Amino acid sequence: MSTWQELKEGEKITGFFFVREKEMKQAINGSDYGSFLLERHLERIPAKMWDIGEELQKNVQKKTLVKVEGVISSYRNKKELTIQKMRLAKDDDKVNVTELLTKKGLSREVLWLELRTCMDDIQNESLKKLVMTVYGQRYIREKITTLPASKQRHHAYYAGELEHIVELCQTATQLFPLYQHVNRDIVLAACTLHNIGIVRVLDDPFAPSYTNEGKLLGQILLTFEIIHEAIFEAGIDKSNQELLHMKHCIASQYGPIDNAWGSAVNPSTPEAIFFHHIKELNAKVHTNSTESNE
Repeated sequence: MSTWQELKEGEKITGFFFVREKEMKQAINGSDYGSFLLERHLERIPAKMWDIGEELQKNVQKKTLVKVEGVISSYRNKKELTIQKMRLAKDDDKVNVTELLTKKGLSREVLWLELRTCMDDIQNESLKKLVMTVYGQRYIREKITTLPASKQRHHAYYAGELEHIVELCQTATQLFPLYQHVNRDIVLAACTLHNIGIVRVLDDPFAPSYTNEGKLLGQILLTFEIIHEAIFEAGIDKSNQELLHMKHCIASQYGPIDNAWGSAVNPSTPEAIFFHHIKELNAKVHTNSTESNE
């Protein structure tokens, strides 16, 4: 199937889409029309359906799956899809919403096995116990393996957070031989836990919105809440130095405070500096905008 960028004006398109946004409007002649933002395979496609009937107005809402037939058109020099036919997806269509809304080739199962391998590589007893306690919670496993890493910036797709974590672990592992003075256990634990608070920040893997907790407290504070809950549950000594240094990596993950990207403190240890830079690199390479990291 051709990508949105490859399609030319006048070409016809038929396929299944996720309705990211929907707004009913009125044309100059007084008729109702639907303005949509459709999504498939990380492409977001502006679309309009003229003279939309009452049934479609009622049934087609945000977060629904639809089958669309339309033609590529242009409005104010911008490409959009003019919908000619549209219906809700049915069970016998066998549309896999997770495949429709994530990066092609991404496998949650493979990524989870990779993450388990990274966790097993942690040798420090306290850090390993902490990581296993956090990921031992079913709701955390389910959310961290399905949520995007952000709403609109890096890895902003289904299971994007899991991919981000695994990529950080793999990058760190490749670089450890060049930076042998960096404590690998501290960095690997930071890779797996640095954004764990996202399970309380975002509410949905397909069309995420910020929770009240996420809006009022933010990702880093919620990450520390989960970590401290796990420390208490596992009976880990809070004065453990490796644990302290791992938390410093998380608190300073966005780099110097002067960046105003969200760090609570400046990175001031080899592990924190190392972690900040691999995270920044990974986020920027995978970003969907030119803004700072999320």
